[in-house]
Amino acid sequence: MPYKLTKNTDVPKADKFGISLAVYSDIGDCGFVIVETQTGHNQEFYDVASTYHYIVLEGNGSFFLDDEEVPVEKGDHVSILPNTRIYYQGKMKLVLITNPAWKAENEVETKPTVW
Repeated sequence: MPYKLTKNTDVPKADKFGISLAVYSDIGDCGFVIVETQTGHNQEFYDVASTYHYIVLEGNGSFFLDDEEVPVEKGDHVSILPNTRIYYQGKMKLVLITNPAWKAENEVETKPTVW
């Protein structure tokens, strides 16, 4: 078969730190997640291995990357290198692509809550 279809009803869902996640798996060497939040990701963390690519589908807010505020709005793309501390605020719907794919053991929490 030259394609793979993943139905939305088959995608695992999770909620954590103020965000709702739809985690698409088995898509090769990268991870693909749809993130929805009313307030932001209320935890500061960094990843030791993955580059994070966020694309804002709806809404606006700010990413805080190593304490630098980066305002974003619909259509923006922000690429975040490994070992960069991350959290964000705002009402947004995002696509998150991680390369290589996210692994729990690579994520390091630096602040359990930010606000």
